[in-house]
Amino acid sequence: MKYEVQLASPSGENTRIVELEHAIAGWRVILDGKPVSADAVEIAPNIISLLLEGQSFEITVTPSHDGKLNLQTGMHEFTAQVVDPRAWSGGRRGNVEAEGRQQVVAPMPGKVARILVKAGDPVEAGQGLLVVEAMKMQNEIRSPKSGTVERVLAKEGQPVNAGEVLCVVA
Repeated sequence: MKYEVQLASPSGENTRIVELEHAIAGWRVILDGKPVSADAVEIAPNIISLLLEGQSFEITVTPSHDGKLNLQTGMHEFTAQVVDPRAWSGGRRGNVEAEGRQQVVAPMPGKVARILVKAGDPVEAGQGLLVVEAMKMQNEIRSPKSGTVERVLAKEGQPVNAGEVLCVVA
């Protein structure tokens, strides 16, 4: 998939071409025609941990009503607009909450440290569902939408793999 990303910051604007290709171990990233070493994990809703060419960044992503993304990492702020040539130009605007039945998955391998909800509990978007401990860090896994916890598939102390379904919010 090839994307045009328009970036704006107080220091100026530029456009980057990002290509993503499936590889044996995840994704292959090509930035402006040059392969780069990159790995990204969503550690919480709208928070991405990015390893880019050996440098680590934690990026907070805030969708805006005009379809752009406000990005903050450290002291730097950017506005990004991703142009997907396959996307419908009308786009979805305004509501950034996930819709429908959502499976909440482990973002990385680790161990379930705590379960904060049970089946049948009402939850709000962004509310903590459970805590996964990975690399001696505790990561709160949050609900992608407002709704009701349909099922909790994990148990406290259980080891989990990246991508394993932990609970379902409907």
